[in-house]
Amino acid sequence: PEPPEGGWGWVVMLAAMWCNGAVFGIQNSCGVLFVSMLKLFGGGEDKQLAFKTAWVSSLSMGMVFFCSPIVSIFTDLFGCRKVAVIGAAVGFVGLLSSSFVSTIEPLYFTYGVLFACGCSFAYQPSLVILGHYFKKRLGLVNGIVTAGSSLFTVSLPFLLRVLIDSVGLYNTLRVLCILMFILFLAGFTYKPLVSNAKDTEGGKKGKVRFPPEKKICNFSVFRILSYRIWAFGIPAALFGYFVPYVHLMKHVKDRFGDSMPEEVLLLCLGITSGVGRLIFGRVADYIPGAKKVYLQVASFFFIGLMSMMIPLCNVFGGLIAVCLLMGLFDGCFICIMAPIAFELVGAQDVSQAIGFLLGLMSIPMTVGPPIAGLLRDHLGSYDVAFYLAGVPPLIGGAILCFIPWVHERQKLKERAKPVDAETTEKMLENESTLVSGTTEKPVKEMESGF
Repeated sequence: PEPPEGGWGWVVMLAAMWCNGAVFGIQNSCGVLFVSMLKLFGGGEDKQLAFKTAWVSSLSMGMVFFCSPIVSIFTDLFGCRKVAVIGAAVGFVGLLSSSFVSTIEPLYFTYGVLFACGCSFAYQPSLVILGHYFKKRLGLVNGIVTAGSSLFTVSLPFLLRVLIDSVGLYNTLRVLCILMFILFLAGFTYKPLVSNAKDTEGGKKGKVRFPPEKKICNFSVFRILSYRIWAFGIPAALFGYFVPYVHLMKHVKDRFGDSMPEEVLLLCLGITSGVGRLIFGRVADYIPGAKKVYLQVASFFFIGLMSMMIPLCNVFGGLIAVCLLMGLFDGCFICIMAPIAFELVGAQDVSQAIGFLLGLMSIPMTVGPPIAGLLRDHLGSYDVAFYLAGVPPLIGGAILCFIPWVHERQKLKERAKPVDAETTEKMLENESTLVSGTTEKPVKEMESGF
């Protein structure tokens, strides 16, 4: 059916906005939780405490993306509503169980795996369901929904700081469970307007028939060279991407002490990230084809440069300026992922193309922050960690520069293919007429001989 462009879709949009905000608001505020975990579990003299604690947040963010290919398959099979509701329930259980641990190690499973997997299963259906209700306004709706994460990233760090200071880390995690419970209820609003794979394959008999393997896992997108470069170039750029979100709060405490309000930095990141999504999303509409990739190249360049600038800031105001610019280009990187995927693989394969990309992104985003924590434990400061975190975005951005050129060559080859097919068909027709002509002559001669 044709999308209604509104109606119940506005309720779905608000539910998806809450999902985006709750999931990434908590993930992006992990710096505040990281500092609290260091205080709570740092009673002994553990020289690798920052390394061990960083694994909690980085594993959580990594699992959100790592599960994406699996979530896209389950969403195709069982529909958005069931996957989102079950995912929110699992996330609720993971976050609640995290509030009862006494050491750092169980958090790897409860917060890093269980909570993150639930978030992943709740998050991706919230983006898919929007296409059921909107087509002409889909760009506007996506902008509003993704702005939810910026809104929560701006407000949640201050709330977390107040809660941690007043009721402690464990009760703060229990308060955050309220966000997940509302997310659980929001999932019930995802009323599908397009039948899922199970319904279409099952038919009137109501039997559950799974689609063929090729439909479930569409690996054919990797045959497209420009997509392969994009799918491996972006993860190469993200080894240092999540490091500031995890370690910036601790770096401020090490550099300036407890006198500076470090939550202001997350506020700056969140505000300008939201502004960047609105501005660059609109700018991308005026850039033709795969040349939109150049926006991501510019965003990675500035993200890497700003990461290297963090250790050079001896004044808190300098850090604020760095975070404002970093957030702006972070929003640029995020908002044009879907348009670029659409340009590279087409509308039919865009869902799983994004799923595979997010899955590949999980590896560097998981590994980066623990390495930064390890460097902090051994060197006594985060300076080297932030310098090194700025290198991968520069390398990844350089790799992405080749995509528009490769994509144009692919399009030229595809345009040439029909011409070659026509000429080949004509040659075959000519050859067949020649063959038939030569065979007809002996037959006539034989007939005349008789």
